[in-house]
Amino acid sequence: MQLIDICKSYPIHHGRSQRQVLDHINFTVKPGEKWGIMGRNGAGKSTLIRVMSGSDRPQSGIVRKTMSISWPLAFGDAFQGSLTGKDNTRLISRVYGVDYHKALEMVESFAELGAYLGEPVKNYSSGMRARLAFAISMAIEFDCFLIDEAMSVGDHRFAVKCDQELFEKRGDRAMVIVAHQTDLIRNHCDHAAVLEQGRLTVYETVNEAIAAYEGL
Repeated sequence: MQLIDICKSYPIHHGRSQRQVLDHINFTVKPGEKWGIMGRNGAGKSTLIRVMSGSDRPQSGIVRKTMSISWPLAFGDAFQGSLTGKDNTRLISRVYGVDYHKALEMVESFAELGAYLGEPVKNYSSGMRARLAFAISMAIEFDCFLIDEAMSVGDHRFAVKCDQELFEKRGDRAMVIVAHQTDLIRNHCDHAAVLEQGRLTVYETVNEAIAAYEGL
């Protein structure tokens, strides 16, 4: 995946001016690489990861996808609220060309939603939507997983289960983790960058990136 001169801004002060969130971002992720992107709250990390996934579009620039890219894990806004969890699984399976029955088997066993899978997603709590989104993303088997530190997938036991499924069983996949806490980056990444004032700075090592971020 390659991001070329990505720019993204949002209106502020009732639309009278623009805030540049992403300012000519250039970034490449190769198969199997584990990237950590650090930034303070409001730096634009979640915007960047949405642009990578295709759920948000930049004002200018190109996102060149050379591998299959997940949606941000536990990001459930793409669901059709009037459809059930099962129907959403069926719809997403068709879009990505995977076997629905195998995907549903994975979702049923992993998400632990029970009878709620037969209920409209609009009736789900945010945690239930997150569980469904995470389980479906594990069923699709993407080449590159996008991970937002802000994701919330349930209690501690379920979070540990998610970590094992993602970081251990799929350790050969590319990953991009956006975070403002450094432990997640230090534990799982072999490359790192810092997003600050719309600019993305790539460092030679993860430790150098963490030191630069902590010095902001």
